Amino acid sequence: MRDIIYWILCAFLTVAIAIVSLRYVTNFWLLSFVYSFQVHLGVVFVAASLIILAIKRQIYGFVLLLASLLLVVHGVIMLREFSEGDRGTDRQPLFRLMSFNIAIDNWKNSTEITDMVIASNADVVNLLEAKPLTFHLQQLFKAYPYHIGCDAGKDTCDTLVLSKRPFVSRQVASMGSLRKNRLVMASVSFGGETINLVSAHLTKPYFDDFQMAELEDLGKALGSIDGPLVLSGDFNSSAIAPSIQALLREQKLKTITPEPATWPIGAGALGIAIDHIFARAPLHLTSLKRLEDNLGSNHSGLIADFVLDKGGETSSTK
Repeated sequence: MRDIIYWILCAFLTVAIAIVSLRYVTNFWLLSFVYSFQVHLGVVFVAASLIILAIKRQIYGFVLLLASLLLVVHGVIMLREFSEGDRGTDRQPLFRLMSFNIAIDNWKNSTEITDMVIASNADVVNLLEAKPLTFHLQQLFKAYPYHIGCDAGKDTCDTLVLSKRPFVSRQVASMGSLRKNRLVMASVSFGGETINLVSAHLTKPYFDDFQMAELEDLGKALGSIDGPLVLSGDFNSSAIAPSIQALLREQKLKTITPEPATWPIGAGALGIAIDHIFARAPLHLTSLKRLEDNLGSNHSGLIADFVLDKGGETSSTK
């Protein structure tokens, strides 16, 4: 009986490891979201391997344990690939940015979200699925005189970018063919330096191959931008997903790792980061934190501070 249980468990675990390991062979869209959980699943596989070895110590159980450990270790290594170096957190930031998917049906918390945004001390705020803030826009516009989005009523209020400073440039575009106007590209001057700000809201990766098309369009848009750049928003995928990794490598984007987990809310710090804030040199993050309260959203928001390198020196003039 022990032999039967042992081999049944080995078979199930072998299939599970093989599915996750397909990322090294193909970036199949149906498994893209699974790839985001590589580290988490690897830990589960390690535990399962130990249970198998407790039932019966045979060589195949040790092979499964080794494969599981490799998934975990390589997952951590891949995440650290996009890590910022030490930029001196004691320096005054050039500006602060908040990014938060507030959830399109989160009407009952709209007042609290509005108050939180105003009290955040963020210079720029990137709000996704912003329709619940329809009746608080004038209050937000008093605190943030410059905005992109939500100009034509709640039916077009999806991405809303708020700024305390005027936009040097602004553009709203679409990625892929599934949803419209979920790419906002703007620039703002801080301390005499023009910073490019890009907001993106990607489709879930298991919605056919729509996200792949969106990432292609996003990559083209980012490639056309010169100078310091911030990319923030809801990617619905971890930075460990192969398609996201490809974008980050191509565009030379970095973040602070480990990134704060933003989803699922119930998992807290044990979740994964599917909402991101990235920077491209000479701009660098010095702080990346999760907002203390998700205020009814199914995502956690993020707030980040930035510094700018100029000829080897980090700008701290605001």
